[in-house]
Amino acid sequence: MIIDTHIHLDDPRYVEDFEAMMQRAHEAGVEAFVIPGAHPGTLERAVEICDAYEDVYFAVGVHPYDMETIDSVDFKHYLSHPKCIAIGECGLDYFRLEGSDEAKVEEKQRQAEVFRRQIRLAKEYRKPLIVHIRDASHDAKMILLEEDAAEIGGVLHCYNADDELLSLANQNFYFGIGGVVTFQNAKKLVNILPRIPQEKLVIETDGPYLTPHPHRGERNESAYTRFVADKMAQLLNIDVKEIESLTTTNAKKLFGFG
Repeated sequence: MIIDTHIHLDDPRYVEDFEAMMQRAHEAGVEAFVIPGAHPGTLERAVEICDAYEDVYFAVGVHPYDMETIDSVDFKHYLSHPKCIAIGECGLDYFRLEGSDEAKVEEKQRQAEVFRRQIRLAKEYRKPLIVHIRDASHDAKMILLEEDAAEIGGVLHCYNADDELLSLANQNFYFGIGGVVTFQNAKKLVNILPRIPQEKLVIETDGPYLTPHPHRGERNESAYTRFVADKMAQLLNIDVKEIESLTTTNAKKLFGFG
């Protein structure tokens, strides 16, 4: 069995064939799903799905691209829901920084402030973090250390294969591995995967994004976690059933369900 620890089931691209898509996932052996919080506009849809499906859970959080919306999120309301198991996806993303050097510095500062707020909420409510890091490894790591995020831990969603972040395995953090590991140009992740402690590995899709080979170019969905598990087993030279077992155990430990 597999747990998809990061899939945006509340995305409109899943509406048309939602039940069929979930059926395909179940047939592929997916036993649970986690919907990350990215934008407050999709939270009610996430709750609706979780209320309808016993094996779906959600997180509440604000993606760094949507950080201006943070004051519109009623964190206390969503965190009181029994299916709300994490805070995020939150973090730092410097990929789209624009404008003058001064504007970029200000943008980074705002992202850091919103990230720290969500870490503190996670600690207050005793929920793990779902962390998004893109082109910002050092700054994100320092914030996690400064805020003592190891107290609640979490997952580095779509782990970017940066050596600098590996030490967070010792800070109660897990590493989300998705379709990127199947890409022909994913040499960094392929090389670093054996260095991640196996007890810190979890599987994700990040659907509808980052669809694994051989379905690149299509909408991603949880059934495709099979390709991720197969590739991980190949790279780690262990049986795919062992990958499924250890990543499922890890995900349940991380999020505290099952």
